[in-house]
Amino acid sequence: MTGTAYAHTSVHDAAAEISKPGRLLVVECEDCGLRQTIPSRVEEGHVDCVRCGALLSKRTTRGIEQAIGLNLAALIVFVLANAFPFITLNLQGRIQDAEIVSAAYALYEDGMWELGLLVFLFAIFLPLLKILGNLYVMIPLHMGFRPPAARQVFRWMEIIHRWAMMEVFLLGVIVGYVKLISLATVIFGIAAFSFVALIMLVVAAETVFEPRTIWERLQPSPSAATLASVDQRELISCHGCGLLNHAPDAHGYCERCDARLHHRKPNGVTRAWALIITALILYFPANIYPVMKLNFAGAKQGATILEGVKELLFGGMWPLALLVFFASVTVPMLKLGGLGFLLVSVQRRSKWHPRERTKIYRIVDAIGRWSMLDIFVLAILVALVRFGSLATITPGTGAISFAAVVVITMIAAESFDPRQIWDAAGANDER
Repeated sequence: MTGTAYAHTSVHDAAAEISKPGRLLVVECEDCGLRQTIPSRVEEGHVDCVRCGALLSKRTTRGIEQAIGLNLAALIVFVLANAFPFITLNLQGRIQDAEIVSAAYALYEDGMWELGLLVFLFAIFLPLLKILGNLYVMIPLHMGFRPPAARQVFRWMEIIHRWAMMEVFLLGVIVGYVKLISLATVIFGIAAFSFVALIMLVVAAETVFEPRTIWERLQPSPSAATLASVDQRELISCHGCGLLNHAPDAHGYCERCDARLHHRKPNGVTRAWALIITALILYFPANIYPVMKLNFAGAKQGATILEGVKELLFGGMWPLALLVFFASVTVPMLKLGGLGFLLVSVQRRSKWHPRERTKIYRIVDAIGRWSMLDIFVLAILVALVRFGSLATITPGTGAISFAAVVVITMIAAESFDPRQIWDAAGANDER
């Protein structure tokens, strides 16, 4: 493979290689497939794809050093956020505390272990794993050596990034708080403030560096001059790390991160259609059956997603009502409709505004995770309102279907390859 010359370089040699003035790299845009030359180090601002506008690279200053400090601070705050009560409910003198993990465990106790597992993964385990994984890779690199399996670990950190949903969980807590303040006294504990600080630290750590910086330190990409002598049709861009691999047989594994190589995501259109149809079928029971069941002083009733929106609206909290309606009703439909439109346009080999259709894909891909809002609201309410015959909230059957819709549509968006929009329009015919 072309980049073999750099495969066994030390971290110091890699840093020296990528710091060479005027060094140029050839990269393939992940959104449209256009190959273009960019500087290995961006001196100011950022570099965007000349065809679709996707971000290719951005300037970083002391990015890894700052990211290490922010991730270490996030790890400390993570312990505080999970070691103390997050929120306390006082209902007529009866007190119920809830930690973050209580939200997951309460769903498990009520027989909805699938929902409990999702809440645990998205709000606790994956955020912690991402912090630990980043530190595992960054600290040794900063000290001048590569830890074992660093490339594979960092590739998985990039994969789980979108599944860590702390900010969505926090918004769910706020919606749950608004629903409960008219019934009882609600007090936020030290864990809640730690959780807010945790989110801010993680976001700050993500903004001070870009993944390409880490990949280049792990193994530099071959320069544009090196790739000039290679048959361009035999180059495959890795979906995991972006390295252009020389693969004459059009298969194999990336020499930098060990991801499987393929020109486009295998069976992306077929897989996306199957997932969309499955999500569409599940979308109806998700909105017909109650997502939660309420028992107040012996009076039992179920509440669907729309009934929850009405409750907020009639209570005068229309901003939150609109937010919940958008996240829980509009976003799933936008994802299903948007992905369906893109798939049809690809299959019909449409040449209509590929840049705009690529923007549609980015929006669909970005907003899907916010639909988990209702599941997090449910988890908080189930964990807090556990007062026996006085007041109890339990999960309803519609919650399982709704959570499945959210997860399936997110996987469907990941299965679709936006470069096929440009392939179908004939923009990549040279390859």
